[in-house]
Amino acid sequence: MSEEPDTADAGDADATRCWLVERSYDDRNLITLVYATPDGARQLRKEIAAVVIHQGNSTVTAAIEASPADLSPVTDEETRERYASEAARMAEQHDPDDPI
Repeated sequence: MSEEPDTADAGDADATRCWLVERSYDDRNLITLVYATPDGARQLRKEIAAVVIHQGNSTVTAAIEASPADLSPVTDEETRERYASEAARMAEQHDPDDPI
């Protein structure tokens, strides 16, 4: 894998690379994706209908570029550590645009 910066080079100069660290499903047939900064301190949660993904209308990637305004703090230390560990694992094993 190539070394990628944690901040986008083009577009939104303040965009931050966030890695997929958690995926869950609920009884409403929604998939919740959690992307976190490499240090696990900030997160972005996205809900997507499972049917949208299964029909190929949306691709879940290993990483996204997120505006700092869209990120929320991770307040629990254990969760921050888990997210940082998972973000590092994803960055090591995947390119940012790899479908997951």
